Amino acid sequence: MFAYIVKRIASLVPVLFVVSIVIFMIIHMTPGDPAATILGLEATPEQIAELNERMGLNEPIHIQYISWVANVLRGDLGDSIFMQQPVTESIKEHFGPTVSLAIFAQLIAILLAIPFGIIAAYKRGTLVDTVLMSVSLLGMAIPGFLLGLFLMLFFSVYLGWLPVAGYRGLKMGIWTHYRYLILPALSLGTVQAALITRMTRSAMLDVLYLNYIKTARAKGLKESVVLLKHSLKNAALPILTVVGSSFGTLVTGAVVVESLFNIPGMGQLILNSITRRDIAVVQGVVLFVTLIYVGVNLVVDLLYGVFDPRVRLGRK
Repeated sequence: MFAYIVKRIASLVPVLFVVSIVIFMIIHMTPGDPAATILGLEATPEQIAELNERMGLNEPIHIQYISWVANVLRGDLGDSIFMQQPVTESIKEHFGPTVSLAIFAQLIAILLAIPFGIIAAYKRGTLVDTVLMSVSLLGMAIPGFLLGLFLMLFFSVYLGWLPVAGYRGLKMGIWTHYRYLILPALSLGTVQAALITRMTRSAMLDVLYLNYIKTARAKGLKESVVLLKHSLKNAALPILTVVGSSFGTLVTGAVVVESLFNIPGMGQLILNSITRRDIAVVQGVVLFVTLIYVGVNLVVDLLYGVFDPRVRLGRK
């Protein structure tokens, strides 16, 4: 197992290297002078030249890249021009709301999707299966921000049960914290639940009619034991893959929903930084989000051996 973990981590190095080049080149090849954009229209050429010098933008592009990578390896993502603080501090301030929203939305998605997917597979070809698959298809077709608007209109404007927008940290209390996250988490989690439901149904159908399932039924085991212990466990790999991928999507793709519900997360941070051409923040946030996505996929790979005994990690 240890050898497999080391091998998987080592295989991520080329991926991160290519990602760092892409991030750096996209930011620095964007048209326009970052210093002029940051300082505004009233800036003098001397001020623009001074800021370019201070940001190191006068250096050749390969020197800038090497310097940036060297600083990243030391844990230094640079300093934000607008916020006047290190990029790591900006990420730390905005990461909490995003990860809370992503975890809440993922829990909603799993609690909805896994039971619905199992029921749809077990009731294959019936009205129940048709209804569940139709609802999941509708969920995949509706964008998260549009569903968020509907939820906001119904639960906040018409019923007044939940706040329209905003964010409260855990210091304000657990219920207050999650009360502000219910609507954005539902708008994100419902869309992911639709995808996980269809994957769960497909994976369950692949194993429900195999011989060992028939043997388990012939031994007189309860249907719940057959479905949960024997069928779901052996169908877990594709489900686990899509769950891990969906969590990475929730962390990286909640920009629109965070802006809609005025949540001060990573989405707002990167949008504001792109508008301001705050290069250090954009590069740092994109790299940090990429590390999260890669880390989630690594965890999923390692969990394969836990859910499926046929996977022998670290063995030939």
